[in-house]
This record gives sequence, structure tokens and C-alpha cells, in this order.
Amino acid sequence: MAGAGRRSARSRASSSRDEDDAKPNLRPPRGRGRNHTSIGTFNVDLRVLLGLSVIAFFAILFLIYNLINPIEQAQTPRVVTPFPAPKLMDLPQFQGEHKESLYWGTYRPNVYLGIRARTPRSLIAGLMWISIKDGRYVMRHVCQDSDELSKYGWEQHDGRNFGHQVIVDQDMILATSFLKSKGEDSGYGGDWAVRIDVQNHKSKGNEELSTSAHLFFYLADEDGNALNIGGDTLGIHENSLLASGSRMDIGSWQLHLKSLDDLEVHYAGFKTPHIHNLSNLVQENLGLQVRKFGRLQLPDTSDDSPNILVFQISARTPFRTDVAFISGTGLESPRLEERVGSLTGTPLTSQLKEKQREFDTKFGKSFNLVDKLDSESIVAGKAAIGNLLGGIGYFFGQSKIAISGNMNPGNHDDSILYWPAELYTAVPSRPFFPRGFLWDEGFHQLLVWRWDIHISLDIIGHWLDLMNIDGWIPREQILGAEALSKVPSDYVVQIPTNGNPPALLLALNDLVHGLKKNKFTAAESDAISSFLERAFVRLEAWFQWFNTTQSGKEVGSYYWHGRDHTTTRELNPKTLTSGLDDYPRASHPSEDERHVDLRCWMLLAADCMHSIAELFEKENKSGKEYGNTVKLLSDFEILNQMHYDDAYGTYLDFGNHTEKVRLVWKETTVGHNYATRELVREVLESPKLRLVPHIGPVSLFPFIARIIPADSRILEKQLDLISNRSILWTKFGLRSLAKTSSLYMKYNTEHDAPYWRGPIWMNMNYMILSSLHHYSRVDGPYREKTRTIYEDLRGNLIRNVVQNYHKNGFFREQYDQRNGKGKGARVFNGWTSLVLLIMAEAYPS
Repeated sequence: MAGAGRRSARSRASSSRDEDDAKPNLRPPRGRGRNHTSIGTFNVDLRVLLGLSVIAFFAILFLIYNLINPIEQAQTPRVVTPFPAPKLMDLPQFQGEHKESLYWGTYRPNVYLGIRARTPRSLIAGLMWISIKDGRYVMRHVCQDSDELSKYGWEQHDGRNFGHQVIVDQDMILATSFLKSKGEDSGYGGDWAVRIDVQNHKSKGNEELSTSAHLFFYLADEDGNALNIGGDTLGIHENSLLASGSRMDIGSWQLHLKSLDDLEVHYAGFKTPHIHNLSNLVQENLGLQVRKFGRLQLPDTSDDSPNILVFQISARTPFRTDVAFISGTGLESPRLEERVGSLTGTPLTSQLKEKQREFDTKFGKSFNLVDKLDSESIVAGKAAIGNLLGGIGYFFGQSKIAISGNMNPGNHDDSILYWPAELYTAVPSRPFFPRGFLWDEGFHQLLVWRWDIHISLDIIGHWLDLMNIDGWIPREQILGAEALSKVPSDYVVQIPTNGNPPALLLALNDLVHGLKKNKFTAAESDAISSFLERAFVRLEAWFQWFNTTQSGKEVGSYYWHGRDHTTTRELNPKTLTSGLDDYPRASHPSEDERHVDLRCWMLLAADCMHSIAELFEKENKSGKEYGNTVKLLSDFEILNQMHYDDAYGTYLDFGNHTEKVRLVWKETTVGHNYATRELVREVLESPKLRLVPHIGPVSLFPFIARIIPADSRILEKQLDLISNRSILWTKFGLRSLAKTSSLYMKYNTEHDAPYWRGPIWMNMNYMILSSLHHYSRVDGPYREKTRTIYEDLRGNLIRNVVQNYHKNGFFREQYDQRNGKGKGARVFNGWTSLVLLIMAEAYPS
């Protein structure tokens, strides 16, 4: 937006001006100038006036020049300038049939059931329903932990055409199924259907809601196009048409409702651009009806030219209803009724059953769990991939970027908008984090590529296309009004000096190794090869961004930028950029820091780039440089000199550190001598440059990166740390910080509970397990010991996650190291889904 404004101003001012043509003739007129006696005084005044006019003229020219010239010279700021290379999403493989096949989907992960198209301004659909909480009616729509649903999530989802979800809200059970169909008469993207099956347990609560249910299915046009009501009365047995309309992308369309049960249907139409506030809009409308008429139903009225239509479907439970969206209805077609019929009733039942069978078959082929695990584990495994795929969303908008010079993310006045961009991505958690996170996505894609390589490439391509001219990618993508509505304003602005682990390279590295070992079909290999060839220049820029902006003082050292060295409230300044948030680093952030995890991420990046360069026989210079970097960062002796501590027997960060830091209450006076207390940091001794004595996943990154030789005693020491119950080992998984650490389970501020200071995280356990698996298959003196630890840890992780899932209905963000109970965000279908790869024993190359 800002860039566009500058461009238009520049073009308006681009016409050249000839300064000589603009100068006035300063000579007095000949002839009349000779009559001095009568107008002598006037001649003097005229000369002064002309002189002043000349000065004023040039002053105006000077002002105009200075007003115009900065606009002429000002380029779009680098930080919001796109990377100057062909976009990955412009590749032929992402056009045509592929693009159309993914047009419609359940791409609104922030709501319990939400459908949209992969286009910036879409026709969207969704489901709400009424429940009772604390004796009051409440509307369910947006995924919220405060709704306290017993269960919800996709038990099956193929990422393309089908999904089946079960929602348990007190005594109500809603099963929602989604199906896409493409026929010869369909418009662009095809048709789709939603089946809603409502059951009810015996209720101990409200009698009305124990025997009836109120659903609200809606359509909303983000472009503001008018939607048409199907008829004056919505009697589904006489006329199934609910609504119709037309759009540039799909042409004319119709929405139909079919059911064999006795349904009562009411509607309301609204005209508003604020679609993300739809829940409130419907609740206010219903509240007005209750107060005026004492009835809980929509008024059957509409604003003029509404762009939102909401249909209330009420019935006694149990009941089932089917909603069919039919595209390409512009010409009267005798097949229209047939098309509606094929997506409702018995034909829909048959198609859904067939899609369920296809899902099960593909699941077995992709992950090969037969004879490996019990049925409970397989059910949880299907939910892991189903929830991850069902949580894929499409977003469009502009990120807010901090302007260089003021990197305080809470300062909204000092930010600039990124270019308008789209993002197709999985999300970590539908209620808590329904948006894109850069390093999470790398772990997501380890699962997705094994399920559908084309979806995975599409997602990675969208992320790489967000790269700016410097090779930076914003680490958190908050695009569009719906996404913004879930994020506190202080966390919206992204800081362009801050990175995030380049975990996307985990998936890309897998693909490169798969190509070399001929693991893919010919069509898949072609798609991967063309993708990598075009992506190479962006990946190079990404690597160089890390290599220059995150490098340390010594060759081969790196540290995460962005830590707050001025904080007085944090016990240990957070390192959000590392992805490990409050994992303890040096007590006093400085440029002298060396972070061992980032060093190992850079090794992964260099190795991946070297492999791609070899694959495509890039110029020797590129391949050689990456090869040299791999050699440097994998040098065991240099690694040990920089990061190894013999007393602890492991690898540690280096920096300006003291252990003698604590949080203490301090009284302060504010306002009119008003006394208050705050928890502040107190340093009891001066820090010094040293290795930072905190053991956790960071310490094990050289082990994860497989730098340690299989016959080294240092390998045995890592195994001892992993298996030591007083340090990292629990019967539920590995702790995120050693029990012996001075900051183990310590609050970082008054309200900042321990996050990466003890609880079990699946992504780090998966990475450690991956290397245990590697070393258990490599000849060496510790092979059998490694194998035993591997099998025990794998069993503990699977057993705990599966038991939690079946007991509580959800995957969780983290697990309590003391009792194994899930904690943190519920419905965390991001990297916790890696439990499926642990079941399958599928690890990064």
C-alpha cells in the first residue's frame, strides 16, 4: 500500500521541466522606457517587484524540486522489497489442474468448520451452533479453548477432497464431513458438500437442548458481492435452494439444503465488510429476537444486497442434514437437480464411505504401521495426520514489519506493511495458533511430504515466495482480519533482524536424498527437481542472510540475534528467535555469544545447499563454498574447542554469564505517592565470558547433527545424559531442560511460566530419537547401548501421547515431565503429530 502510493506519486512527478523555458524575460520594454519624467518612481517599484518575482519564482521551483525529488529518489524500503527472482508459485506444476484441484478446502482452521477458496477475496462458508454454558446460551464458531469442548478435530482428512471431524460439546455430538466433486458441468474448482450429523447423549442439563439443536450455516462473500435468498419460504422438502449468486472466479452458483428429517429453517441477511465478527453479529440478532418476541430464531429478513447469509437449521435430535454447493449454474441445466442429488443423501453416504476407505489405504501405504503397533496407536496416528492436513489454511494480507532503528515490537507507529501476499500453510494449533509459523512448518512438512508431495511443495513454495530482497522471511505470518483477530497487538509486528530456525530444510533435505536414491515416481521426481532448481537462488539468499546477520565474532560461530540486553524483569532474557523461547542462554546477552544449536542449523543448511548444488551440477564455486562450510561446521575438533565442556560431558552455549541472578520483589512509587511492588531481576555478581552450564536439547544438537564420531567417548557421554533420570530422562519422554539446571521449572517473570524449562516437547524428542536411530545402525562400541535407549524412548513417547489422546481427545503442545499429562495448548496438531513418524520410524535423512 505505502509502496504503491510512492510509485504513483513518483510517476506523476516524472515529467521533465526545462528551466530555461521557465525563466521570465527580465529586460524592460524598449521605447516606453524612455519617458522617465512621468513614471520614474514607478520604474523603480517595477524593478523591485520584478526582482522579488524572480526570487519568489526560483524559491517556488526550489520547494517543488525538494518536494518531488525525495519521492523520485525514494525506493521501496529494502525490508519490504520482494526477492528479485521468479516466484515458485508461478511454476507450471502449480498451475492448471493442480491449482484448480486445491481451489476449495477447509482452509479456515480458526473455526470449527470453515470453507474457503484459495483466492484473496473468497466466498466463504462455515458452521455455528448454540450451546449452553453456566445457564446461558452461547454461540460456538471460532475455535476457543474457553469453549471447553470435550473433543474436536479431524479424525480423517486427505488434504484435498475429503475430511471427517467429530465434535463433542457437552451432550451434543456433531459429526461434520466435507467432500469435493468435479464434474463436467462444474464451475472452476468444482462442487462441494457438507454433511452434519447431530446426536445427543442423555442430558442432565437443559431439556430443550437435550431434544433439539440449533445450527447456523452461513455464506459470506469477502468481495461484497450480493447473495440471493433461495425463495420467500425455505421449505426444504418443496425447494432445496437456500441461496444463489455469481462470482468472477466460479461463475454462477447455488447452495442447497437436503434432509430426510423434519427441519425448521430461518435466515438473516447482512451487509458488512467485517466478516471476522460474524459470531457477534448473529448473537446480537438472536438476542434481539429473544427480547422482542421470546423466540430463539433468526428473523427471516435481510439487509439490501447482503453479502452474508446465515441459515438457522433447527430440529429435534438426532438428525442429519446435507448442504451442497453447486458451481457453474449459469445456464439452465437439466442436470442441476441430478448434481444436487449426487452430493446429498444416499449418494453422498456412498462417496464418503469410499473416501474413508481411500484414506485408510493411503495411510497404510504412507506410514506402514501394520504389525508394528496396536489399534489404539493406529487410530491416534490417523488423527495426527488428519488433524494436520485438516488444519491447512489459506491466508492473504500484509505483515507488519518494524522499521530499522526501532525494534520494539510493541511500537505500532514505527512499522511498515509488507507487500500483499498469500500463504498456504499448515498451522500449529487451531484455537491458539491458527496462522503460519516458519520453524514449525519445517516439522509439519516432514509429515506432509510423505502424504502428498505436491501439497508439500506448494506449501514450501508459498513460504519461500515471502522472502524479501535481503533473504529474510518473517517468522510469524499474521495475514488477514481473521488471523489478526487472534493475536495481541504487541505481537503483530515482525522484526527484520530476527530469524527463526530454517527447519524447512529438514523436508527439502529429505527430498534431495530421496531423489538421489530414486524413492519417487517419475512425475514426483520431475516436480521436485523443477522446484529445487527454481528455489535454489532463494535458498542461497536465505543461507546468506543467516550466515551474515547471525554470525558470531569467531569464524564458524553463530548466535541468535534479538535478545533483550536491557531487560530488568526477565530472569534470563528470552531467545524467541531460536524457537526455544525461554530456554536459558547467557545471563547477559552480548555479541560474544555462541549458540551451539544455531551452529548446527547452519551445518544442516550448508549440507542441504551442497547436496542441491551437486544434484544440479551448479557452478563449482557454489558447490565448493557450501562444501567448505560443511567441512568447517562438522569439524569435530573445532566444535569441541568452541562448545564442549569436559566437566559436564556435553556441549554448551558460550557467553557473558553468571548463575547468580534472581527475581526479587521491589517496591516502587508511582503517581501521587502510590506504592506498588514489582518483580525485578537482581544480579548478585558480575558476569564473565564462559560456557553456559544449562543442559537440554540445545546441548544435544551436535548429537542431533551427527557430528560426533560413532567411536568417540563423547558419544557415550551424550547417551549417559539422555538416559540419566536425574538429568533428562523420564518415562514419558525427555525433558526440555535438565533437572539439575539452576533454572529448571523457574518462572522467567512474574507471569511468564516455565515453557522450555522442563516440559516434554515432541519436536526435540523426535530429533534426538532420529539420531539415536542413526547411531544404533552404525558400527561402533555404543551401538547396542544406543539401540536400547532408542527403543525405550520411542516406546515411552508413543505410549504417553496415545494414552493422552484417547483419554482427553486431543494432542497437546507439550507434556508434563512429572506425570506425562498434556499441557499447554490443546488441539496442538502441529509438531506433536510427529508421533506418527515415530510410530513409522521415519526420520530425516
